[in-house]
Amino acid sequence: MKKIAEILIKVILFFMMWLLGVSVIPIPNIENPAIWRFFAELFPLLVMILVTVLFWLIQKKELKMGLIDNWARGIKIGSVIGIIWILVPVFILHIFGIVQFERSNYFSSAGLWFISVFLNVVMQELLVRGYLYQFLKQKSNILIATIVTTGIFTLLHGGAIEAGIVPVFNVLTMSVFMTFLLEWSKSIWAPIIAHYLWNAVGSLVFNGVLLADDYPHILNAVFVGNDIISGGVCRIEGSILVLIVNSIFGIMIGFLSVMKTKRTATRHVTDTAV
Repeated sequence: MKKIAEILIKVILFFMMWLLGVSVIPIPNIENPAIWRFFAELFPLLVMILVTVLFWLIQKKELKMGLIDNWARGIKIGSVIGIIWILVPVFILHIFGIVQFERSNYFSSAGLWFISVFLNVVMQELLVRGYLYQFLKQKSNILIATIVTTGIFTLLHGGAIEAGIVPVFNVLTMSVFMTFLLEWSKSIWAPIIAHYLWNAVGSLVFNGVLLADDYPHILNAVFVGNDIISGGVCRIEGSILVLIVNSIFGIMIGFLSVMKTKRTATRHVTDTAV
């Protein structure tokens, strides 16, 4: 019971320190929306990095964060998975006429907008699959670490909770899928890149993923038909098709992760025996 209390206190303290840091740092009053959004995403990330480093040092550098090890593998895996992940539901919905692209839009400072999305994704992934996940995994097990961090990830997407059961399950399955991707690649860069491509391509290009209201988009997507399929106000992240895609990807990556763990354990036993 004492161990559980210590773990819970440290998890709450980590999360609350980040929230406190974000709340006390003011965002500069900048008229340019692209620059303002950049700082709005940068400051929470910087606070997250500081809190992560602090807790990592307190942990006496025992936790492997996956930031350096296997980074190239993580980026490659994340890039491939991320592109396929976002294109599959968009392609299917477009083929069946559920999503239509009416016109193109031009917006300035495109590069800065894409960078801002990246900063936001890195902050989210460090928050749920950085220190907290590795700490919970070390002190308990993968299942507990996945459940707790998935719960936090879901709370970060409060709009999904208000929108209905399908968006909530989409967020839940996405988080579990990203965790499996982390375990398979052994690099946090895999979920970072996959998550980034989902948000950047899905929102800034297709206008199918909802980010902050001020984010622009290249294509103007119009969703028609039943909300369960089209996603309604949540766009593709409210579609049951995304739930199916998330589940399939999660099962596949989870299976690969389990197989990799078994192979590693077998090699370890063999090397020990020799």
